[in-house]
Amino acid sequence: MSFLDSLAIPPVDAAIIALYILGTTLLGVWLGKGENSTSDFFLGSGNLPSWALLLSIVATETSTVTFLSVPGLAFKQGGNFGFLQLAIGYIIGRVFVLTFLLPLYFKNQNSTAYEVFQRNFGTSTRKLASVFFLGARTLGDGLRLFLTAFTLQQVIHINFDVSVIVIAVATSIYALFGGVRSVVWNDCLQFAVYMTGAFIAIGVILYRLPGGAQEYFAFASETGRLQLFDVNFLPENGQLTLWSGIFGGAVLSLATHGADQLIVQRYLCAKDQRSAGLALFWSGPIVFAQFALFLAIGAGLACYYAQFDPARESLAGDQAFASFIVNDLPVGIRGVILAAVFAAAMSTLSSSVNSSSSSLLDDLGGEELRKLPDNRRLLLARVFTVLFTVLQAVVAIVAYYQGYATTVVHQALAIAGFSAGLLLGLFLIALVIGRVPSLYANIGLLAGAVIVVCVWQYYGLSGYWNSLVCCVSVFTITATIWSIANFIFEPSPIASVEDET
Repeated sequence: MSFLDSLAIPPVDAAIIALYILGTTLLGVWLGKGENSTSDFFLGSGNLPSWALLLSIVATETSTVTFLSVPGLAFKQGGNFGFLQLAIGYIIGRVFVLTFLLPLYFKNQNSTAYEVFQRNFGTSTRKLASVFFLGARTLGDGLRLFLTAFTLQQVIHINFDVSVIVIAVATSIYALFGGVRSVVWNDCLQFAVYMTGAFIAIGVILYRLPGGAQEYFAFASETGRLQLFDVNFLPENGQLTLWSGIFGGAVLSLATHGADQLIVQRYLCAKDQRSAGLALFWSGPIVFAQFALFLAIGAGLACYYAQFDPARESLAGDQAFASFIVNDLPVGIRGVILAAVFAAAMSTLSSSVNSSSSSLLDDLGGEELRKLPDNRRLLLARVFTVLFTVLQAVVAIVAYYQGYATTVVHQALAIAGFSAGLLLGLFLIALVIGRVPSLYANIGLLAGAVIVVCVWQYYGLSGYWNSLVCCVSVFTITATIWSIANFIFEPSPIASVEDET
């Protein structure tokens, strides 16, 4: 059997995907021409336009997990539009970031999010924060790569390991040679492609239903899929509710958009605080509208399968949209939407390896690496980009061979909430208390991590609460230790921030 005969899609669609991936990679390399410093590589020289950063923030949040898993939340039996409760929390969280945390980054000329920790707590806290960020980012985006590679495997019937390598290499090439400027401009292209693909998909579903939009809304209403709010405070099955959506989502957004280098790096690429603030604020409503569109696709898929192929109503949520793309879309359109799947993945993964490289070089690397000549720092930045690409590929391959089959979107968000929530607790200490010895901050950070793991393990709390539990734990423990020490010792005998720094 030839390679073309093994394809699950027509050669035309496969060619569209291949040309898109190749074109995106070459565009990214071209956009990065002339970069000769780490300021260019990590911050785009601090002059990228606000609208481009806005689309980059949204595209970075939107991985293959979002594109394929979120429709599955409304597709599955008992599913609905409840995921939008989380998006409401996202908007609220962004307002708090805009008001309280964004000024911290523009008060001094920061190169990373965690430089704030060095000024307020000390060098060891900055390094420990970087460890949590890098660990969570590698695990979470490794899972995102897993789902993307699994989709590619199903489409062109190649070995899963080869599928991982194809996606990882294509994404890392333009992140490697183009830096953050290439990542941001490619994100804008990726956003246009995957949103076009989503609108085409819902359009095809409505066109093919005999009753059109009327049948769609009647079905969605009768099956309860239009339900938005669940006011239960702690449901037994750990499902998303209005309260976990608003509070958990707000704290998660406050954490990921206020304490996560992946997103904070976008603000630092803006020319000033106002430009960064505009990009941050408007990303919330756009993400809400985007989630609504993806959930509408999921409800449409449930109606479509009930009408034309009831056997597929039992598909897992993550598989429902992928099955529709591969089996039901016309030639050409199928290729465009599959390209959109990979567009969503590449935007997130390229941002991830670039921001991880930045944190490793400037945060964890310490003063020794920061003092290196810029040409050597740029070389290290590219080496670290390759390193994190390899690590995420390893996570994806391990997940595949361990039979990882659960809904990836929940796990990816839970991991993000874990690390970002811990770091948010430290940012709140910096805002409320100010300078605190590194020992106190480090104890609070580690204790907060232990607490949330225990709560997660023994009480089965929804992962959407991770960021809130982590944030409160770190803030409470650090503030308590600081208060006790100040009460007992005057002045504190423990080394000051200035001494350690």
